[in-house]
Amino acid sequence: MDNTESLQIQASRKEKQDPENQDTEKFIESLPKVKAWQNMNRNMYFYQGFWIPQWYLGPVLSFREHFQACDTDIILGTYPKSGTTWLKALVYAVINRKSFNLDKNPLNSASPHTLVPFFELNLYLQSKTPDFSSFSPPRCLATHVPYQALAESIRTTSCRIVYLCRNPFDTFVSLWKFNTIPTSNPKDGEPIGLEEAFDMFCHGSSPFGPFWDHFLGFWKESLRNPNKVLFLKYEDMKRDIKGDMKRLAEFLGCPFSEEEEKEGIIEEISRFCSFDNLRDLQPNKSGKLMKYYPANSFFRKGEVGDWVNYLTPSMEDRLNKVMEEKLEDSGLTFKASLQEAEPASC
Repeated sequence: MDNTESLQIQASRKEKQDPENQDTEKFIESLPKVKAWQNMNRNMYFYQGFWIPQWYLGPVLSFREHFQACDTDIILGTYPKSGTTWLKALVYAVINRKSFNLDKNPLNSASPHTLVPFFELNLYLQSKTPDFSSFSPPRCLATHVPYQALAESIRTTSCRIVYLCRNPFDTFVSLWKFNTIPTSNPKDGEPIGLEEAFDMFCHGSSPFGPFWDHFLGFWKESLRNPNKVLFLKYEDMKRDIKGDMKRLAEFLGCPFSEEEEKEGIIEEISRFCSFDNLRDLQPNKSGKLMKYYPANSFFRKGEVGDWVNYLTPSMEDRLNKVMEEKLEDSGLTFKASLQEAEPASC
């Protein structure tokens, strides 16, 4: 048993003995619910306008109540299966490039999800009040929680948010595929089928969905406050990684120098954080993450437009209509076809 798993077990036992936890359970049970994708014996609950999986709602409540952001914090936001692992690796490598040569970078020996932990999937799952004393500034942390439901201190301080999204067609397929991966959780029930998952996705009842409100929350804030939120698109980054990495570094306050550019540091970081390199590093090939998930399940390779191998023409038409309706007049558009974008990885 690794240290993370031990901490999670200890936290679970402690919360079961905590009288305050009974009030939390009553509150959760009072919320609207639908069955969850990963384990259809459990539920997702409608909170702050979004569907939060049952096992993460308690941590989300603790995160919102207790987390105190610092002005130097870097928060990475994503809807699930939108390139989170890649974003974590890129940002970690960029902000630490002067502290570690790439051959000495901690990414060689630890997962991006360990080095840049989730609030709700890691830290507050382990404890209602995690100890952040071991994090050196700038603290780099991650979340799937939508902008509207973030801890107030994140929205009111000068900390910066980097948000990465992906076209909804490939996002759906990758999310469904991930939710059908067998885990080591003995309580797992039957995973959701493709047609039912697609229907729920289009109705907005997907993990941390509706996807359109998740996207739009960060998108609108990036337009209102571009110094606060950097909004990136996965497909565009794959097409122009050098340009977007320069934007990323400038936004984070650590721009690449002319000398670094001449030395090819941007290209080196891009290669180091590529799907093929990260997938072959030992911490990403074996073991488990977030207690039950195989580490290699976070490295499913796909292509932009791979959704055509899963969705029927009628499904395509339906999701297009959902996007047209929900994203209308927002200015937010996506490239979802093989003609519009190049190969990508999840």
